[in-house]
Amino acid sequence: MASQLVREWVGIQQFPPATQSKLLELLGDLKQQDVNTLNILVMGKSGVGKSSTVNSIIGERAVAVSAFQSEGLRPVIVSRLSAGFTLNVIDTPGLIEGGYVNDQTLEIIKRFLLDKRIDILLYVDRLDAYRVDNMDKQVIKAITDSFGKDIWRRALVVLTHAQLSPPDGLEYDVFFSKRSESLLKVLRVGARIKKQDAWGFNIPVVLVENSGRCNKNQSDEKILPNGTAWIPNIVKTITEVALNGSKSILVDRKLIEGPNPNRQWKEFIPVIFAFQYFFIIKPIQRAIKSDIAKEAKPAWELRDSGGSSRRF
Repeated sequence: MASQLVREWVGIQQFPPATQSKLLELLGDLKQQDVNTLNILVMGKSGVGKSSTVNSIIGERAVAVSAFQSEGLRPVIVSRLSAGFTLNVIDTPGLIEGGYVNDQTLEIIKRFLLDKRIDILLYVDRLDAYRVDNMDKQVIKAITDSFGKDIWRRALVVLTHAQLSPPDGLEYDVFFSKRSESLLKVLRVGARIKKQDAWGFNIPVVLVENSGRCNKNQSDEKILPNGTAWIPNIVKTITEVALNGSKSILVDRKLIEGPNPNRQWKEFIPVIFAFQYFFIIKPIQRAIKSDIAKEAKPAWELRDSGGSSRRF
């Protein structure tokens, strides 16, 4: 991250005063806990609103977004500095291509993140994607295989396109709850989170509406249909996850490549050889010597032995 160009966070000044005040208060909470830098990794499928969410959080068009262009092939870091606090947001390409996880894209992301630290994972999907399917499980499993299960300790699920009218006459909060739980169930399966991993049942889910049609309150803040000012809410949730006591994920070469299969169990080779020698070879040798000692000599051998003695 050190080589990344860090710009003054002028975008924060574009928010309404009420939002600015809340954001600065939250950044102050982080600094009080000696957190002066936050690295946020944004991942998910294509077309779910990852780049738009980055721009909304930063408060400026930091990442190019186009409905008529495919996503870039490489991750992009957006770094901003405000009052001694540095925010690094890493936008990544979608992981699904042709119905499967694109291993090449995933490899590019992993190499890009080498020697970097992940403080927060934003796993982005859409609120208006009413069902979960195998692709969701594939993406979650790919992220887990790449960065380890513990990355979900530092995660929050972001559901975009939140300015909608729920189907079937459901109340907004009921629909949000059902959609969240169905996605979290798949997440826990794909990430191999077990029942004893209590933290896996407390992964927060937040709503986002990046479009210009998002409603606003009297303070000119963007609000969801349930009245929540969503930009302060997502930053508040990010702050809570950052301070939840779990460790950030360092993306080192060992994490990316996994254990070297050629070195696995090598430290046990001397022990195995010693075991074979003392408990297999030595007993066999003793048994052979014992059998030889007990074996009666044939008469011809005794006769030859006696004759030879007389000749000399």
